[in-house]
Amino acid sequence: MRVAPGVLAALPVDRKRLSVVSCPAARTARAAPARSRPGGAWGRQGPGAPSREFNEHALRSKCSTIALACLAGFLAAAGWSCQESSRAAPARARASATSSSTRANATPSASGRKQSTGATSVPVSASTIAPTRTPMGRCPSDMALVGRACVDRYEAHLVRLGPDGQEFPHPPYLRPERGAVYRARSEPGVMPQAYVNRKEALDACRRSGKRLCTLGEWYRACTGTAGHAYPYGAEFEPGRCNTGKPHLLGKLFGEDPRQWKYEEHFNSPRLDQEPGFLALTGAYRSCTSDAGTYDMVGNLHEWISDQVDYDLPNKIPLRDDIRAKIGANYGKGIFMGGFFSTTAEHGRGCRFLTPGHGWKYHDYSTGFRCCRDAAP
Repeated sequence: MRVAPGVLAALPVDRKRLSVVSCPAARTARAAPARSRPGGAWGRQGPGAPSREFNEHALRSKCSTIALACLAGFLAAAGWSCQESSRAAPARARASATSSSTRANATPSASGRKQSTGATSVPVSASTIAPTRTPMGRCPSDMALVGRACVDRYEAHLVRLGPDGQEFPHPPYLRPERGAVYRARSEPGVMPQAYVNRKEALDACRRSGKRLCTLGEWYRACTGTAGHAYPYGAEFEPGRCNTGKPHLLGKLFGEDPRQWKYEEHFNSPRLDQEPGFLALTGAYRSCTSDAGTYDMVGNLHEWISDQVDYDLPNKIPLRDDIRAKIGANYGKGIFMGGFFSTTAEHGRGCRFLTPGHGWKYHDYSTGFRCCRDAAP
């Protein structure tokens, strides 16, 4: 087996390093006495072993195989040479397997700190801490790789920063406190933060070394590689996501919308503490796409970085009534996906787009998740 000269000629590599005749094993075998080579350079001892005579043809074949491995390593940007392959390939394989296993079992926290939603504060550095990366190295382990972006797997909750950089849990059913400093966190099994406006969401993402997702990033994560209307498929399936619940405002404050007040009712802490409505992150395990993100349809509306403009129909399929409102809502903020009491009022599944609110708007249905650029 030989390496095609045309392949080597086309690559910016040292051909002598990949040459069969320059293989270190060949030179060693040629120079050594026959009695020191039981079974050949890669031979074995005992019954059935090859002749002790040096078999040049067999050795050339072995060197050619290593040369091909070297070439494959170059193409994979592994940086191997023939010398490295012949001397250290088994050790490399063992080290690679150990390293991969270690990275695969790494915790999401780069600093090893405990993430908690309990009452105990968690000391951390006041500066932004780079999260641990996945085995592939392009995204932190709590984020999914979607195209060139990393997307939080779960809707965000907030932690408040103390003066020494300590993190304190923030009740998800309360508005962020004026003057307080927050970071966004994403993990399964916690209540996501509602009652948040776009600026507060953006600031919390930035303090975590992230940002709000663009419409394109959010939509691709929701639809997955198949591009369906729902994370799980083309058609709506009841119970797959946290949607279609009764409207809590009517249940708690009466059925007359004219009596509902913004601060008193739409932002009442009672709403998201009502059992059976807002769910823990990831509780609806089948509400996911092959991207590995959860709850992008239902549970909470999610703020994105885009604003309403005339290019919106080129970014996502829109209902005709939503398209007709672009002019009236030009420049306003957007939140996506619906929440636990919606179905398809503003679009089906991942296409559910709410364009009618300013960036300072918040209520019991508004949440967010963060994104960041993937590593090269």
